[in-house]
Amino acid sequence: MHIINQRNRSFYLTIISTALLFVTGCTSSSDQQTEQAQPEVNQQDLASSDIQTLPGFEAQLLYEVPRGSYGTWIALTVDSQGRLIASDQSNKGMYRVTINETEGNPEVEIEEVTIPLSGVNGFAWKNQDLYANVGGKGIFKMSNERGDDQFDVLEFLGGPAKLAEHGNHSVINTATDNDLYVINGNYTPEPELSSSRLQKWDEDLLLPRMWDIRGNARGIYAPGGYIAKINPDASQWEMFSIGYRNPYDAAVNPHGELFTFDSDMEWDLGMPWYRPTRLIHVTSGSDYGWRSGSGKWKEYYEDSLPPTLNTGRGSPTGILFGTGAKFPAKYQHALFALDWLYGTIYAFHLTPDGATYQAEAEEFLSGNALPLTDAVIGKDGALYFIIGGRSNDTKLYRLVYTGDEATDPAPYPDNTEAKQARQIRKNLEQFHGKTNPKAIQEAWPHLDSDDQFIRYAARVAVESQPVNLWANKALNEDKPRAKINGLIALARSNSQIYREDAINSLMETNLDSFSPDQKLGYLRALSLVFMRLGDPGETQKELITDKLQQHLPSEDTRLNTELIRLLVYLEDSRVIDKALALIQNPKPRDSKPNWLGVVDHPDGTIEKMQQNPPPVREIEYLFMLRNLKNGWTTEQRREYFTYINEASGKMGGSSYTGYLRKIRDDALSNASEEEHDAVADITGVSLITEPDFEVQPPKGPGRDWTVNEAIVAVSDHLTDRNFENGRNAFFATSCASCHRFNGYGGNIGPDLSTIGLRSSVSVLLEDIINPNSLISDQYSSSEVKLKSGELILGLVVEETDTLKIYPRDPDQSAISVSKNQVQSIEPSSISQMPANLLNPLNEDELRDLIAYLRSGGNPDSKLFKK
Repeated sequence: MHIINQRNRSFYLTIISTALLFVTGCTSSSDQQTEQAQPEVNQQDLASSDIQTLPGFEAQLLYEVPRGSYGTWIALTVDSQGRLIASDQSNKGMYRVTINETEGNPEVEIEEVTIPLSGVNGFAWKNQDLYANVGGKGIFKMSNERGDDQFDVLEFLGGPAKLAEHGNHSVINTATDNDLYVINGNYTPEPELSSSRLQKWDEDLLLPRMWDIRGNARGIYAPGGYIAKINPDASQWEMFSIGYRNPYDAAVNPHGELFTFDSDMEWDLGMPWYRPTRLIHVTSGSDYGWRSGSGKWKEYYEDSLPPTLNTGRGSPTGILFGTGAKFPAKYQHALFALDWLYGTIYAFHLTPDGATYQAEAEEFLSGNALPLTDAVIGKDGALYFIIGGRSNDTKLYRLVYTGDEATDPAPYPDNTEAKQARQIRKNLEQFHGKTNPKAIQEAWPHLDSDDQFIRYAARVAVESQPVNLWANKALNEDKPRAKINGLIALARSNSQIYREDAINSLMETNLDSFSPDQKLGYLRALSLVFMRLGDPGETQKELITDKLQQHLPSEDTRLNTELIRLLVYLEDSRVIDKALALIQNPKPRDSKPNWLGVVDHPDGTIEKMQQNPPPVREIEYLFMLRNLKNGWTTEQRREYFTYINEASGKMGGSSYTGYLRKIRDDALSNASEEEHDAVADITGVSLITEPDFEVQPPKGPGRDWTVNEAIVAVSDHLTDRNFENGRNAFFATSCASCHRFNGYGGNIGPDLSTIGLRSSVSVLLEDIINPNSLISDQYSSSEVKLKSGELILGLVVEETDTLKIYPRDPDQSAISVSKNQVQSIEPSSISQMPANLLNPLNEDELRDLIAYLRSGGNPDSKLFKK
């Protein structure tokens, strides 16, 4: 570990280039730079946030951060004196914010923190020390040994690091012991562990995975995003929970229970593996089942746990409980969750339910151009929050309650039954990752619990014990839930000597009395036995397929999915007719699609999907059937590929068409030459949905637009615009070649359907005209050097044996090269996006384009002529 002491500046300056992201010109405590600032609206920024709050609440703009000097702030904490501490996203340092009131008017004082640290994604106080999880670096601790109200010791505690949007995120005080939680995204390496609450995690995918069609997280395996526990000096790392995509923050409620808000993969909208943004109750030893590409586990898998609440599309950032807020009791108890994408703070209202919680969501605060990053409850009981991130300007706000309801501290709600259930779960969690002679006796009865969180905790406790001590109990168990969980534990032991006995035990089980949920558990147990312990023999395979065929089709669509998955795996071609019949005669949806949010937001992609919804369930059947090589008739093959074509006419996310194309390609690779010829008229059809209007070239005359000129041209001219002209400009300037918007366009860059919700006009214009100023790691270009000496620049997408390189020119086709031709791949500082896309436009066309982007593609927006 590195200790950097402010008393010895010559010492720490020698470490700058290798150890930390330092702020140059850091001031000492005797000559600190401060800035007094009054709340003032930047008149040049055309996008007023126009914040909406609940009745009785008032949002106050306190300070606009000069981005050129202080950066864009993404992390916030409050010290013992009630002052705020914030960090820039990149290399402009940390700042202490003091807010004084003079005759009811806030005065804001900004001090540059003297510790040379920046890029902090999350703060946590512990024993008067401030911990930080720094992007691309790891865990740091800041202390004040001199007692002069200034940090003077910076200690690097180590830990895994990844400089990426899915890298190092937060550090959280556990509140119940002396440890801290560390939250990292799915691109972060696994830590060097001293212990783990979980045993032997794996991918556990019965059928071949389809990697992300655009290369995201390709080659990344479990644990994915994770939450670990560390002791105060980070010498001990314990894996606590895994299976997340990109949880940015976490919070502990007054019961000592941990919650996080995990992100979705919005490109997957419309696919069966799309997993919405989700509120999660994080418990010991849990695996929430994120696996890369199509590999996300189902919420109903018995070896996973369900989310507390799915919230639809979003980009989660900070979360916090309202404890300490001078708010009405309902909001003191709420879990506040920030969404960067939609500019929304949700209030999640939790109700104890057995060993876990139920949640209801409420839109607490929202606004346009409000990319929320973090929030804290101040010592004064107000909620302070910041916006920023990437190239966005930061603003500091304060939310206060001015209504008539009482704001006295209110006890956190609970009930006796839930308290007892949580205690049972916590008693079982004491055995996680530890060998204990009492564990099997204590845990085994709870494998049959009606409460899934208790069952799960009991199974992890059993798995932590030597398998020879409990294998026979699992094989001879009679109670349905206990049998299922016992055999899941046995499969997860990876002890292949139990394969035949485990299969026989499952085959002897009569499913007639099982509930649908128990049948799902049974099918997952059978799948895990095959994946972990080995394939059945031919004799067993025939008996198994005959047994499964008796239950297909089912009234429960979840059972149909798992039965088809197993029968395809077992190569039983009888499944083809049954699956195609389910596709041809789809069951009505019994619940709203998971891509619909808990709150309606203006989002062109979602609106298009509502108008023309994707056949998610049927696509999953097509996805699984693609693996079957034998047993097809020509009529079945033609029917199968016709369904793919029909699905392509529906709406989905940026990867929707690409995934359908890959499903088709995989299925064709398993077809015979005769079958290829028989379906050529169907499979030769393009799956790309073209816009239903004609695109005209820009009228011009254009010009070499600068950011300032563009801002002046658009300023005060975003009313009475022309929707059709703006839409045409989006396609005519080649934006649609790379970007999806309002349901149409390419899939190389990000979906821009919600860009107007999070970016001001000035930031939007800057990002378009100067694309090299900030490049997201998800869309960064690379320099690919071939062994022949040829250099290719573009966005790299890995495939099985090749690289597909998309050039910066959207009119050029992707270049495919074999991996064995590649000498090196280096990141490029040049954006994939060309810098002169707006130059063909005249002033009116530019205004119409910006209005189109700001509207989310909504022709009824107030920005357009009526």
